[in-house]
Amino acid sequence: MLLQLLETHTPETLTLNTSSDTANTYTEVLDFLIKQPTLEQIAKFKVSTQAQTRLEDLLEKNRMGTISKAENSELDIYEQLDQLMMLLKA
Repeated sequence: MLLQLLETHTPETLTLNTSSDTANTYTEVLDFLIKQPTLEQIAKFKVSTQAQTRLEDLLEKNRMGTISKAENSELDIYEQLDQLMMLLKA
């Protein structure tokens, strides 16, 4: 999962192809993982309030059917990061 994310998304391509919020969240998660967190730190990890707010906005647009193609791609990245963190927490 992490390898797939790293192969398809880098902070540079995220900055070019998605909002800066998504690039920041991606970097935030990678920076956290690079520090080799303990199991306890992984269990407690949460993304920033800004990232949570952006995700909520994207989910609402998705529910309303008003999400753009770019926003849908952005939502996919958030979902991949969420799946990764859920796997690490399991």
